[in-house]
Amino acid sequence: MHELSIATAIIERTEEMAEAGGTDAVSAVTVRVGELSGVVPDALDFAFEVARQGTALAGARLVVELVSAQAYCTPCAAEFAVGTPPFFWCPRCDRPSQELRSGRELEITGIETGPVPSA
Repeated sequence: MHELSIATAIIERTEEMAEAGGTDAVSAVTVRVGELSGVVPDALDFAFEVARQGTALAGARLVVELVSAQAYCTPCAAEFAVGTPPFFWCPRCDRPSQELRSGRELEITGIETGPVPSA
């Protein structure tokens, strides 16, 4: 399960970002995960829960924003969803697409600092 190493990297980078911002209290981390990134969002969430224990993010929540895979067809200028499994054939002009515009993202897009709300 490579999501554990990804969750660990997210936690380490978030701790660095929080420290650079002058805080060590993180209540949430937002990440964008592309449909074709190879990351299973539920597995990432579970791995984050495990990996955060004993860190500055022990009480933080992970917010996952899913990004759909979109391709672009140069001949007809159409943008279309490629789906899963990916199908890079333009539905408008019936030609193959060679440009993936989104869907491979795996990035931290925000952190919320401050005290972690109690349950």
